Amino acid sequence: MRPYNPNPSNMSNHFDQLVAKVEETRADVEKAEEGNKAATARVRKSMQEVKALAQDIRKEMLELRDGGAKDAS
Repeated sequence: MRPYNPNPSNMSNHFDQLVAKVEETRADVEKAEEGNKAATARVRKSMQEVKALAQDIRKEMLELRDGGAKDAS
């Protein structure tokens, strides 16, 4: 599990990592569509990483929302 750091640059970093992971997986997706079984395994692994990055971003957004609500009260 990654340590939580709610600063905006960390959120941007996670988003950039997410975009990069999706882009670098494109070639394997194309290979998988052509029937390459090894590529399907790589795509599944990459999608697990995407899922984890997306969850990190989601948590950060909730913290930002909840932190902002506390400051407004």
